[in-house]
Amino acid sequence: MVTDTEGYVHIIEYLTEHLSLFENATNASSDETVMEVIEQELSEQIILVCSQNEDLTFNQRNMIIREVDSMLYDLQEILSAVVNNPVSANQREFIKEFATLIKNLFDTEIHNLPH
Repeated sequence: MVTDTEGYVHIIEYLTEHLSLFENATNASSDETVMEVIEQELSEQIILVCSQNEDLTFNQRNMIIREVDSMLYDLQEILSAVVNNPVSANQREFIKEFATLIKNLFDTEIHNLPH
């Protein structure tokens, strides 16, 4: 649905262009890790996707969850050196923006589903 689209490739490229934000992190005084914030932000955006698209079937919702699991795996691979580090304010802001881009990608793909 989403992970095999050109849009997803662009989002991953966007992340890799901003890896220095994660590699050179300082001033991270949070109790939350980078991965915890990624999971939280993605969860919030996917809940929004599902609540805004009430006509999604059970199978479509399951497909979305599988796609998010796949994305989380990709993100863990890309950010493997820093996923357990405390998250900084700048990282949190970037992760929020990144999760919104993923939501927009789902919105686009859902809009293109046959009705």
